[in-house]
Amino acid sequence: MAKITAAEVNKLRKATGAGMMDCKNALVEADGDFDKAIEVLRKKGQKVAAKRADRDSSEGAAIAKVNADQTAGVAIVLGCETDFVGKNEKFVALANDLADVALQYDSKEAFLAADFGGMTVADKLIEQTGVICEKLDITAFEKLEAAYVGSYVHINKIAALVGLSAKVDSAEVLGKDLSMQIASMGATTLSYKDFDPAFVAAETEARIAVIEKDNEELGRLGKTLKNVPQYISMAQLTDDVLAKAEEDAKAQLKAEGKPEQIWDKILPGKMERFISDNTTLDQEQCLLDQNFIKDEKINVAKYVESHGDVSVTDFKRVSVG
Repeated sequence: MAKITAAEVNKLRKATGAGMMDCKNALVEADGDFDKAIEVLRKKGQKVAAKRADRDSSEGAAIAKVNADQTAGVAIVLGCETDFVGKNEKFVALANDLADVALQYDSKEAFLAADFGGMTVADKLIEQTGVICEKLDITAFEKLEAAYVGSYVHINKIAALVGLSAKVDSAEVLGKDLSMQIASMGATTLSYKDFDPAFVAAETEARIAVIEKDNEELGRLGKTLKNVPQYISMAQLTDDVLAKAEEDAKAQLKAEGKPEQIWDKILPGKMERFISDNTTLDQEQCLLDQNFIKDEKINVAKYVESHGDVSVTDFKRVSVG
């Protein structure tokens, strides 16, 4: 039987992240053969992975990486079972190393088949499942390419990427701000123009039903009722709808006895309020239509315009859980 030295155990430990005793036992089983010892640990990982296959990898670390010339980015989540492991420095370091590899690939499948220290990424996850004794998985993978890609990671729980149409002088600031917006507000699409009409119609009906039910309880309690919107998206505010809203606003001003010569000063505010009240879906789900988190007096579209001849081409967001 080969004599196993502390140096050999330490070398295997550094290569795999396994515990000292696991490394020593693997080397003993492999009769001192380093490569066979790695295979022993991998098989242990396979056994642990099989036992934990039905576990939920709902915790973990979200990571975003952008290449050197800022033209491509990737966002991944390395999932595990517990928050304790998800916050572990070695686990987060592994997630960062995996993201570096992920940046070179366009799909999760290609990434999992990629080389990682002499084994595939998929095999590395199995190996580390044996080391950590928790199910490890890549639970999210998003790739984005653009003239400029910005990124933001929020406490390793949310990672966001944004693509810009041009690398303007302020691209770094714009990219960071927009990525923070995406991470914070959770937009699902760029603009209301991306919505399917059937989705907007169904969502309108559902939201109105919820508000009307809430108002029944508020009315019973003698409290102020919530406004019931006619619409929820700019996609519904046609020229005819806006024209009618303006006529209704004028009629209200007339009924209130406001002099007609001052209507032009009042109407813009009323129309702005009408649009705000009737575009709640856009404000929740459309990046460009959301209030900008650093200045809620403007929306994201206006903020982007302030940076010159540049637009948002796409964005991605991944999160733990």
